Amino acid sequence: MGTRVVTVEIHGQHYAVKSDLDQAYIAELATYLDRKMRMAADELASADTLRVAIIAALNLADELYRARAASGEADSRVLEKTVEIERLVDTVLGAQRRIAV
Repeated sequence: MGTRVVTVEIHGQHYAVKSDLDQAYIAELATYLDRKMRMAADELASADTLRVAIIAALNLADELYRARAASGEADSRVLEKTVEIERLVDTVLGAQRRIAV
């Protein structure tokens, strides 16, 4: 897929996004960001676009960090289970070796 320009609207402004990503995906990202900026604007007394963008970016960074932490916890649980299974297999194989001898 080649690089193309996709026009999106975020917080009332139009932006030309040059990317080789799928147009629908870019539109989905823009819609998500627009929603986050509107939520931030609703919480702020000032309608300053830069301030709204910073608050939206902080909220998105928070989401990212929480998702990474959750993913890391899931990875840790999988690793623990893998070690547990490995011990069980070793125990069973050890018992079979003793029986076979």
